[in-house]
Amino acid sequence: MARDNRLVIGIDFGTGSSKGVLARLNGKVIATSEVAHRTSMPRPGHVEHDADGVWWADFLAIVADLLRKASGPVVGITTSGIGPCSVFCDGDGRPLRPAILYGVDTRASAEVAELTDQIGAEALVEHCGNVLTSQSQGPKFLWTVRNEPWVWEKAKYFFMAQTYVAFKLTGAYVLDHLSASMFDPMYSPRTQDWIPQWCELVAPGLPLPELKYSNEIAGHITAEGAYLTGLPEGIPVGVGSTDAFSEALSVGVKEPGDVMLMYGSTIVANLVASQFMAHPNLWAITGLYRDTFALAGGLSASGALTTWLRDITGGTEYAVLSEEAGDVPPGSNGLLALPYFAGERTPISDPRARGVIAGLTLSTTRGELYRALLEATAYGTRHLLRSIEEAGGQGKRYIAVGGGTKGGLWTRIISDVCGIEQVLPKLAIGASYGDALISAQNVGEADESTTWLKVSAHVQPDEENKDRYDDFFGRYLELYPATQGIAHFLADHQLAE
Repeated sequence: MARDNRLVIGIDFGTGSSKGVLARLNGKVIATSEVAHRTSMPRPGHVEHDADGVWWADFLAIVADLLRKASGPVVGITTSGIGPCSVFCDGDGRPLRPAILYGVDTRASAEVAELTDQIGAEALVEHCGNVLTSQSQGPKFLWTVRNEPWVWEKAKYFFMAQTYVAFKLTGAYVLDHLSASMFDPMYSPRTQDWIPQWCELVAPGLPLPELKYSNEIAGHITAEGAYLTGLPEGIPVGVGSTDAFSEALSVGVKEPGDVMLMYGSTIVANLVASQFMAHPNLWAITGLYRDTFALAGGLSASGALTTWLRDITGGTEYAVLSEEAGDVPPGSNGLLALPYFAGERTPISDPRARGVIAGLTLSTTRGELYRALLEATAYGTRHLLRSIEEAGGQGKRYIAVGGGTKGGLWTRIISDVCGIEQVLPKLAIGASYGDALISAQNVGEADESTTWLKVSAHVQPDEENKDRYDDFFGRYLELYPATQGIAHFLADHQLAE
């Protein structure tokens, strides 16, 4: 067979859809595919996926679509997915209940508080690098033990989306170190291993998966896996990882000092580091590759704020709103907003925080509001990046990805507020492209130094705006504590309704 005709597949399972890419071993994209799916919310605070009806069904559909478009042999496949999340399976690998999703699922709040008291916040940060939140999976294991004992009695495996698919393809029971880092309090990035006594505390008797790095091979496709999927028997299946970090890899964020800024409904910042660092209000985790670490955080609402404003102003096109905001000077003619419309994850870790728009007058325009909300997300991002620096992290290169990078205004505002240059990739497919790169590594046609990043543009900060934004950022930091008590009162009132 022609050496340059070989292909790899990457597939990512998202909250609302799954996406796949078919690529050559040099990163050239041959085809993409996407399948929408339903996220279930059976009760308040419960957010779930059907492992077979969503993850496996999407995988089969995307693989079939990509194989129809293949112009050569597929030699490797890797998947990634939302995380952390967990589906418990019996000894035959059959799901015992729907998968419990990441921080949007808040069912285990009582267990979070109880375990924090029992273990101690300082001990959690010392060993796990994080305090317990709704993002942590350990409390959700304990919730299952207590509330669904019939599930726990039969549970012999737990999987994330990517490891569930890997198991069905290969029979391997594995989990990548990066994802394991989010199973607090079960894993320690310091030791790169499970913490036996805390695993037994939250997951008594449950066999634990073998830990591997994301670019290692989970196993090879079995005869049954080939029969079910149409993929060639014997090809390697990569371990893969959690979606945001596979997306970072897809745009070359892999060296210590590299930072991915992901613009979407939320903003996520992910710093690659060469050593373990911890911060009580950030996510300290093991990296994709051996001997790498990451320090990350995310705002709860970013692009979602612009969707909110668009919807309450009659569904105006984003391009129109952006044009109006572009005519408004930095500082939004005296408006200052807190972006905590959905509470806040990092760096304040306050689910009862609420949005604030200060400085409104009868002459305030829609364009001023739109710009003020974009600036609020930029101040939140600067606060997040400052917290990463306080923990010992040092960003050297910032690469921006996501739908929010289109149009230019949002990225310019963040560069101005944060005082950073941002690199915009020419091709930003998403996590599935990072998965494909891992597949290329697994067949020996790429290594950890390989990048498929091609630069489209650089966004430079405007020094003329620096002093004004510095003043506004200082006031931004004052606005939250000044309104926190009122916000909590209002949040309690809302939650009681």
